[in-house]
Amino acid sequence: MRDDDRAAGPGPRGEPDDTYLPIAEHGLIGDLRTAALVGTDGRVDWFCAPRFDSPSVFGSLLDAERGGCWSIEPVCQVATHNQFYFPDTNILITRMLTADGIVEVQDFMPIRRERDPDHRQRLVRRVVNVRGRMRLAVRVAPRMDYGRASHRVERTPDGVRFTAAALTLSLRASVPLETDAGDARAEFDLPERSSALFVLEAADDPISCATGMVDAVVAEELFEATVAFWRRWLRQSTYTGRWREMVHRSALTLKLLTHEPSGAIVAAPTLGLPELVGGARNWDYRYVWIRDAAFSLYALLRLGFTQEAQAFMDWLTERLRTAGDGHAGPLRVMYSIDGAERLPEETLEHLEGYRGSYPVRTGNDAGLQRQLDIYGELIDSVYLFNKYGPGISHASWMDLCAILDWLMEHWDTPDESIWETRAGQQHHTYSRLMCWVAVERMIRMARQRGLPGDLGRWTTVRDRIYHQIMARGWDPRARAFVQRLSADADSPPPDILDASLLLMPMVKFVSPADPRFLSTVEAITGRLVADSLVFRYDPKESPDGLLGTEGTFSICSFWLVEAFARTGDVEQARLALEKMFTYANHVGLYAEQIGMTGEHLGNFPQAFTHLALISSAINLDRAMG
Repeated sequence: MRDDDRAAGPGPRGEPDDTYLPIAEHGLIGDLRTAALVGTDGRVDWFCAPRFDSPSVFGSLLDAERGGCWSIEPVCQVATHNQFYFPDTNILITRMLTADGIVEVQDFMPIRRERDPDHRQRLVRRVVNVRGRMRLAVRVAPRMDYGRASHRVERTPDGVRFTAAALTLSLRASVPLETDAGDARAEFDLPERSSALFVLEAADDPISCATGMVDAVVAEELFEATVAFWRRWLRQSTYTGRWREMVHRSALTLKLLTHEPSGAIVAAPTLGLPELVGGARNWDYRYVWIRDAAFSLYALLRLGFTQEAQAFMDWLTERLRTAGDGHAGPLRVMYSIDGAERLPEETLEHLEGYRGSYPVRTGNDAGLQRQLDIYGELIDSVYLFNKYGPGISHASWMDLCAILDWLMEHWDTPDESIWETRAGQQHHTYSRLMCWVAVERMIRMARQRGLPGDLGRWTTVRDRIYHQIMARGWDPRARAFVQRLSADADSPPPDILDASLLLMPMVKFVSPADPRFLSTVEAITGRLVADSLVFRYDPKESPDGLLGTEGTFSICSFWLVEAFARTGDVEQARLALEKMFTYANHVGLYAEQIGMTGEHLGNFPQAFTHLALISSAINLDRAMG
């Protein structure tokens, strides 16, 4: 039997309504190729297949009407929803408590085993009746290609198949399924202590889809294998500090954002989640930012995960070998998972956006910008890999030398810098700082290993950058290092504070006891901090070319923790860290930003935030002895 699905076409954008869960009311599952967000109501409302950057299959997170979702819920009214991770894993359990009983949904994606040619990409949902006699309703409503593509649905002996031009989904279930206008539905009774199983498999074509019934034995095997994988991976962690639960959850999240076949690390698994609900600052983060990935490499190395660090270095080596000399530099700011450089920004006109936050964009034009800071973050991560890992190869060293040659000629030029503003290029202090890091780390590696390099020239340029920052990046009126350099040493720079400069002692540019840095922390605390939450800068002082406002940046809040720890204010650091932990969601995840009422904003979860949590916890542990 075959039905025609309705294609979700363009239409008028609806008003925001209460059909959207808060961003924070989600957990994340994945298989190291893609990921899915599962709400506390048991609904999968974000899932791209087969990769992080593929078009969405379920996208009701960005349009409740047109996006598509997979819901599992009791027919009776639910009194309470709870959600947690199965200990030391990325298996998500959602519990729904009703007057009739308790049901839980166990969501996970099995990890591909080595040398397993029969592995298929699967999203497994096991529904268990814990107590009582429950009647449940299931609706599987895929909307292919962000809701732009139509699909056909047909019954199969073991379930239902959804077929579109570029993707086929096979849904196998242990209960009978019906089809309705392109969706699959089921309503069934679940006796106490029994379970039902649903397995959604993605394939390029119908022939590749699996067939055969699914049963409790298969479900238990998949569950146990997934538990074993995550626990075996987490046992490699060397962290034994005070905040083990939060650090390990962040490590597990970073691992989920790793694309295992390539070694790439994406910035976040989502697109279009707003920095202000109803606003236009809505970006696509499902790509590899050199900056974010470099910081992630640092965090993973600090925890002892050298295999992931090696995989990312292999991915990075390919980018170094193909580096050109475009107008923005030899490296791009971001790449696709497989290294593509062009990620054109496109607006999905038919989607209303999360709670009416329009436009919804795919791709990201920030990839065309010049951001000079990426060279410092990149080379610093290579330096750490060279120090704590097996060491870089001759070919990689020569590639880095070629990139440094370019930087020698271009460090003293304007750029868009770390915050990717769209108000034109400026001479950013942070970019100069990271150019200094790039040169300084190359000098260190050359001296430590006796590697060839023009040390005389490198040293001269390094010192020039240092003196420029000290002369033109320091504002004696504000008594702080500021966002932009002055025109010359005799004129004051613009009085604009920037939280990125909290990193100065962390990259060893200044001592944490340097009076200039201490007064910079004091100025930032006074003007950019609200109860431990840190704004990256004040858009009123520094127009960024974008409409609207935004929340506080979680990574900056963790940078403040580390700044306090390094300057010796351990009590203030610990208080700020404990406060930041209260802003985590119910399963320990963070979005890019936090609003002033504690709501999560921006793409979710964000690698940048979780790696900063790891770094701040490790360094505060050290400061506390």
